[in-house]
Amino acid sequence: MKKGLLFSIALIMSIAISGQESGEDQLSIEGFVNRQMQNYPKSRLLDIYKSCFQDYMGAEHLVSDRQRVKAYLDEELNTTSLDNLMPWYYEPCGIDSSYYRVSIKAIKEGFITEDQLFDAFIRSANSVTRPSVESWSDRWYMIIDTIDRMKLDMPNYQEDKQFIDSVLSVGKYAISHSPDYREAYYPHYRIVERSIFEKEIKHLIEPQK
Repeated sequence: MKKGLLFSIALIMSIAISGQESGEDQLSIEGFVNRQMQNYPKSRLLDIYKSCFQDYMGAEHLVSDRQRVKAYLDEELNTTSLDNLMPWYYEPCGIDSSYYRVSIKAIKEGFITEDQLFDAFIRSANSVTRPSVESWSDRWYMIIDTIDRMKLDMPNYQEDKQFIDSVLSVGKYAISHSPDYREAYYPHYRIVERSIFEKEIKHLIEPQK
């Protein structure tokens, strides 16, 4: 009898703690989405999704062809005007800020070198074990459940939601920014894992902020 009572108490406490964590998670999701829409009012669901999967999964690909990645960064630096870039040098990804977006603006203004960002990006992409797409899918459906309840007036919401579902249904997860976002904000950045960013990049940019 006593064992049954103890088990019931433990079960009730577990449910209560789980509910509290779920509530805290919901507030974190809402906070992130509200910041995204305030900072980037032209965002679509695709752009919210992209920031979230970057935060959870990191860089979109393991990097094996360093020459090709370096050439692409060279091209961006040579063809992008400072006038077109957002004013920030870095910003956290998604809900938990496990990764940071570091703008090429920090290179173009001389706060960090191209090699520093390139090396930090490569190590961020290759040094961690990527979570499974299945675990990310579970996480996303928790996020979208909260976003649905927020009833945001976002263009192409249902179409974007269905597109994301179709990507996840075939075991993929990476997508591009929406055309609306790219046209409005000219995103040119590289993803850097938080500990690498904080140790090697942040202090070089921070005094300039």
